[in-house]
This record gives sequence, C-alpha cells and structure tokens, in this order.
Amino acid sequence: MSHDPSSSRTALRICPLCEATCGLTLTIEGARVTGARGDRDDVFSRGFICPKGASIGGLDADPDRLRTPLVRKGGVLTEASWSEAFDAIAGALPALTEEHGQQAVGVVLGNPNVHTMAGALYPSALLSALRTRALFTASTLDQMPKHVSSGLLFGDPNAIPVPDLDRTDHLLLLGANPLESNGSLCTAPDFPGKLKALRRRGGTLTVVDPRRTRTARLADRHVAIRPGTDALLLAALTHVLFEEKLTDPGALAEHVEGIDEVAEAVREFTPETVAEACDVDAAAIRAIARELVAAPTAAVYGRIGSCTVEHGTLASWLVDVLNILTGNLDRPGGALFPLSATARAPRPAAPGKGFALGRWSSRVSGHPEAKGELPVSALAEEIETPGQGRIRALIVLAANPVLSAPDGDRLDRALDGLDFMVSVDPYLNETSRHAHVVLPPPPPSQSAHFDFAFNAFAVHNQVRYTRPAVPLDEGLLDESDILARLVLAVCGMHGADPSAVDVMAIDRMLTRAVADPHSPVHGRIPAELTAALTGRTGPERRLDLMLRLGPYGEGFGADPDGLTLGRLLAHPHGIDLGPLRSRIPEVLTTRSGRIELLPAPIAADLPRLRHALADRRGPDALLLIGRRHLRSNNSWMHNIAELSGGSNVCTLQMHPADAARLGLTDGGVATVTSDGGSVTAPVELTEGVRTGVVSLPHGWGHNRPGTRLSIAAAHPGVNVNQLLDGSRLDPLSGTAVLNGIPVAVTPATTPDTVTQGVPPVVPIT
Repeated sequence: MSHDPSSSRTALRICPLCEATCGLTLTIEGARVTGARGDRDDVFSRGFICPKGASIGGLDADPDRLRTPLVRKGGVLTEASWSEAFDAIAGALPALTEEHGQQAVGVVLGNPNVHTMAGALYPSALLSALRTRALFTASTLDQMPKHVSSGLLFGDPNAIPVPDLDRTDHLLLLGANPLESNGSLCTAPDFPGKLKALRRRGGTLTVVDPRRTRTARLADRHVAIRPGTDALLLAALTHVLFEEKLTDPGALAEHVEGIDEVAEAVREFTPETVAEACDVDAAAIRAIARELVAAPTAAVYGRIGSCTVEHGTLASWLVDVLNILTGNLDRPGGALFPLSATARAPRPAAPGKGFALGRWSSRVSGHPEAKGELPVSALAEEIETPGQGRIRALIVLAANPVLSAPDGDRLDRALDGLDFMVSVDPYLNETSRHAHVVLPPPPPSQSAHFDFAFNAFAVHNQVRYTRPAVPLDEGLLDESDILARLVLAVCGMHGADPSAVDVMAIDRMLTRAVADPHSPVHGRIPAELTAALTGRTGPERRLDLMLRLGPYGEGFGADPDGLTLGRLLAHPHGIDLGPLRSRIPEVLTTRSGRIELLPAPIAADLPRLRHALADRRGPDALLLIGRRHLRSNNSWMHNIAELSGGSNVCTLQMHPADAARLGLTDGGVATVTSDGGSVTAPVELTEGVRTGVVSLPHGWGHNRPGTRLSIAAAHPGVNVNQLLDGSRLDPLSGTAVLNGIPVAVTPATTPDTVTQGVPPVVPIT
C-alpha cells in the first residue's frame, strides 16, 4: 500500500507496552509515527504517559525489526515468503506429532502476548489444535502464585481482587515499585499519581521493600524487609489480628469458611518470632497490623517481589487473608474484583467446580501443573531428557526464555537440539535465533488493540478499542492472520482461509451461549446471531460478540442501550463503566460456594514456612533481588535508542557498607556467584539498598551471537537469571524463585568480562 509522505495527522492508540494501558495520541507523517503524547480525553488514563509510551514511534520504526519471514535453509536463516514459511511449518509439525505423539510439541507464551488482541484470541485455538499439555508461559516467572492463591480461595484463578486506589484510605504495598513499573495485576494508568493523591487526601502508604525505591521514598512508612520473607511478615500481621481480637470480616462473614483454622495456622508466627528472620522490629509489625484495622478503608497489595520468592503462593494467599479479615475485601476503598466488558455476564451465585492443582505433572521432574501450565524452569530438561514425550519441537509466541528464565545457558544449548522450532517475534533475539521459522508481526501502529487481559485487573471499569493507526505495510501480515494461519498449519488445514479460525471460534461461543439458560440469547438460533455481528475483521466480529454477551452488552436486542462494537467505535476515547463495585458472592466458584480461607494445598505448605523461621544467615551473607526500570520492560525494549542509557543501565547495586567490607568501589567490577554460575557487572553504590542485599535488573544479557539487536548488543549488560540453575521453585505454583537468592560477591579479576561477547549484527540472507 502506498502512503502520501506529505500528509500529517493524529490517531489514537492504546499503548501496548505495559499493564497501564494508557491512551496515546500519535502524530503520523505519511506512514511513520513521529510523536506520541497522552490522550487527555481517554476515559481511563486522562493524558498520562510514561517514557515507554512516548517512545512508541522508535519501537515502531526500529530498523532491527524483522519485516519478512525467515526460514532456516542449510542451517542459515534466510528471508522467505509467507507461503514458504507456513509450508515449512505444515510440512514439519504434523509429521512430527504423528511420529512422536502430541506431547512432543511444546508451546511457550511470553509476556507480550497479553498486550495484543491476537495474543489473547488465538493461543487457545493453537493449544486445542496441538492437543499438548507441554505449555510454558511467563506466568511462572512472574504472577502464577497470585493465580493459584485466588483459585484456591475463590475457585477462579483469574478472580484477582485489585486495590481500589482512587478511594482507599490506607495502602500496604509489598514487593512492588509502581512509580517505575506502573503496576502489575493492577491495571492503573498513572499509578504514581494515584499514590500521591492518596497522600494528599490524608491517606497512608506503607511500602515493604528491601530497596528504598522511588515508591518507598513516597511512603509514610518504608519497611526494609529481608528479601524472601514477605510471607512471614504477612503471617505475623495476621497473627496480631487474631491475638488482639481485631478481625472483622464485616459483610463477608456469611461467605467465608475456615477463619478459626487460619487462626490456628498462624498461631506460631508471632511478631517476636518472625522479627529476626524478616529483620523487621516486632513493634513495627504490630503497628502495621493496627493501622490496617484502624483505617476507614484499607487494601493490601503484593506483586512480583512477593511472588517470585520461595513462599510466593503463601504470600499471595496471606495478602487476601488480611483483606478478608479486616473486612476490606469486596468493598469500596478496599480490594475489589473488576468486571471487564468481555467477561462472562454475571449469573446467580452457586457452587462451582473449584480449582485443582496437579492434574498432570511434567515428565522429568514431576512438577505439578498450575492453571494448565508447567514451570518454564523445567523447559530445558523436557527438551534434553530422552524418552517418550520428550519435547522435540517448540512454538514460541513472543517469548525470550533464554534471558527471562533461569539458566539461559542450559536452555540455549537445549534449543539447539530441537527438531523444529517456530518463533512469532518481531526480533531475532536470544531465543528466536534458534528457530527454523520466524514469523514477524507488524509494528504496533499497524495493529488494532483491545485489552482482553488487563481490563480484568483494572482499578476502574471501562472499555476502549483502537483500530490500526497506520495501514498495514505491503508484505506484512496482521498478527491475527499470522496466528490463524499457524493454527491451520498444525491441524491439517494448511491453505484454508484464515478466517475459518474466527468462524469456528464464533460458532463455538454462540453454541454454548444459546444452550446456557442464564444467557440473554438462550434458545436462539446461532446463525441468526452470527449474521447480526459487525466488524471489518474476524477479530472485530469476535470482539463484537463478546461485548454483546458480556456484562454490559446489549445481548442481541435484550438491552438496546448495551455495548456493541458499533457503540464502542462511536466513543474513540473509551466508555466509562463506573467504579469497582462489590461482586461477592457472584465471583465465587469454589465447591462450597464460599471463600475457602484455608484450602488444603495451602495448609500443607505452611510447615515449609514454619521451617523458614529457623533459617538464619550469617551477618556477612548477601541476598540477590531484581529490579525494574521505568525505561524498559523485561528483555524486549533494550533495542530502542530513545530508552537506552540514563538510569536504564545494568549495574550491581549494593550498600556502601557491604562494598567496603568486600573491597568493592563505586564503578568497579564485581563477580556475583550463585547456584547457576557467575556473572560480572559494574558496581553502583547506593544507600537505597539495605545492607545484606544486592540488586541486578532483569532482562539483560544481550551478548549472544546470532542476534539482530544492534542497540541492545552495544550495551548488553548481564543476565541475572544465569545465576539460577532452575532448582528453586515455589512448589504450589511452579514459579521460579528470582528474589532472595543467596549469592557471593567478590571483586572481578578481569574487568573486561563485563563487555565480552558482544554479538555482531547478523546479516539476513
């Protein structure tokens, strides 16, 4: 498609770069995004923008982005046509599963999948077509403990309450730094502004974090906890509530069972008992518990720092236990369950099927599944270990586990041993360089956007949709088209019209809806409903269907004022659906139909937490934690020139007292050693990190040959996850332990190792 280079205009786009989902106004000249600012009329973000959103034009036009498929020929990745690429997939994967079975193909889903429409709509169809249980996702490197604890408490692993930031009087925040990360499992544009507004209206902010982060500096109280002991602190807070008779579930009381059992379960975790392990004064613990109860409304919120630790699921569970026992769950100003426009419409409360763990296990180490997923830490051994069910082929959708998962060196070697690998990725990165076929999606400006995932965690109910701001470049395929063709290639329908995947999805959804007595279309004819759908594309028609059947939908005529795609398109800045509201008991799908406060898997894991009370480390021991940067997002934004440099650097932060003891100086080079090996990094001295703790940022290590990431390769940094061997997991969720890792730190003997191995830019033939 040709473009007029002299034309200049603006277009709206929801930012796809983090969970904040801010509305952007793009400036476009011809077909190029030349600027981005916050959309002041956006019903959710109200003009807020961060450096990542402001740089979306640089991401869009990155010259290292792949613009054509790559197919491995004679061991070399070579530019190919789309037909050649899908022919190669269709020729390899069905034959491989025929010979070795369905479990011989694994699927890896990365973080960016939940930031695109296609990533939300098509992976389930791909997994159904493959019929494999070998699913690995970024969730077991991040948020799976929260899904597991929510599933056990409420029956639904996606029923995750979020803090009502706009109305709360008191926020206790653990393991999160939203002034730099913008929040997670809590979709909130301008999270920093919301925290400042909390302070302005007289509210209280308490931050628990081993680092004095920007968020901690804003707080009324900063608790510099010892890494990895969040669950002990939360158990002690719960103990205080029972000991001092401060529990009051309020309106929740009739919907909760197991309160007395929890009281007994936390009896040993007194503030005095946990104080030494947490390195938090017992009096401070009691004060925090009392402040929670005394506040008119309060919310406890824990994120990645309290999830990616040895007791991540227990910590996630205790967050909600505290919200429940103080009567702050499911009430305004506390923690509430959002209601997305594409969620299932509410129905009468009733017991459900509940949530089960360990329905199957990984082949080699026997790790139980959680939410249908196996630990990504187990991926390498599932590829390397001979035997029936060995993973011989891999489909990787927007994931870079060589950098994001433990022991990337081992996984790097394992990927080389695959019979076949497909990557859907815009970059030739540390993982996709191993692929036999690389399928590049288009830049963000050329894609439609709807937040299926993040609206379910939003701190205010709303709905927004943006069509592509720029027409698709000639030679590119829409990501939905790519994934639909991939589904067809693996299921024996190679060459069929990609729209067939959307047609089948719509038919399945309507077939279920008309059979559901609680649905507004119960008993109607699916074909007539299908004919009423609108939209230019299959994904738009699917969105229209979900909006119509959703909690605010018009139900195909049942509510003429309800939501449809047409109505949403008529409101380009979005539609405000109102503040969060109480939703219990409708959200509960446990077998009892109640909140099951002490589920059996949690009770069975508590002895491990009691054992942690006796874990005493010497005064010179060091624990490693990660950190996030405002100007990056995991491993996939280090190639944007506008975001490189400044504070976005890979340094080992440590306290000056620890450095002096170890003979290290600011700007010097240290070697860090742990279970999985050693890395070297420049030292950054700061009193913002407590003694006994060192910090390396996540997502770096762009020093492997065969990539095409010129900006990232010029400043590769080191891969903090190479310090891990993958053996440390939270047993309930299978989540890798990425924080609170024991390390040894010494002066580096060869300072130049920090920059060794910078890869060349790979020419594509």
